[in-house]
Amino acid sequence: DVIHCNTPMGGVLGRICGTKVGVKTIIYTAHGFHFYKGAPLINRTLYKWAEMYLARKTDAIITINKEDYEAAKLMKLRDNGKVYYIPGVGIDVDKIRQIEVDRSKKRAEFGIKDNNFVITAVGRLEKNKNVENMIRAVAKTKNNIKLLLCGDGEQADYLKRLAKELNVEDRVIFAGFRDDVFEILKASDAYMLISYREGLSRSLMEAMATGLPCIASKIRGNVDL
Repeated sequence: DVIHCNTPMGGVLGRICGTKVGVKTIIYTAHGFHFYKGAPLINRTLYKWAEMYLARKTDAIITINKEDYEAAKLMKLRDNGKVYYIPGVGIDVDKIRQIEVDRSKKRAEFGIKDNNFVITAVGRLEKNKNVENMIRAVAKTKNNIKLLLCGDGEQADYLKRLAKELNVEDRVIFAGFRDDVFEILKASDAYMLISYREGLSRSLMEAMATGLPCIASKIRGNVDL
């Protein structure tokens, strides 16, 4: 009766297959269109045309940031379908705020002193997350600033080499995948998310919920938050 698509490729395949077999209601949640302000030309042409074409096979499009909402409203949906704006997937703010941590003990796990200023970033180590420029920025700062990276990805080896080349390998901590992110956030001094593209970042919301000041790129989703 219903197909609800998520992710770009799932959105393509789900809507095409659903149309071929006559599914009555097709919904697509856009977690961030691949065309956006400042995107490469191919994103603003090919990907945009693809989304406009697929919208004609869609009964409802759900967007999670205001830029995508305005873009989707210009699309023609099947049988006068509707576009909805729901701001993100949501987080349990109260649960996050109630988590307690021994700040000094948690920092000591990473060899971080109490007088260090710790900037934490959570996410995949990939080009879109722009971790390279985080490391280059830290290299220009005072020695008491440390960058704590939680996550892994295809750029891990390259980023470790970069930190070494810039002589900040003792100030950039590659923590890998963690299941204690909230505790780490509560033991940090600031949060950084300077991605090139986001839908509506859950990690940024979580950092805000812990009370951290956030350094963020001026892109859709981030500006909403």
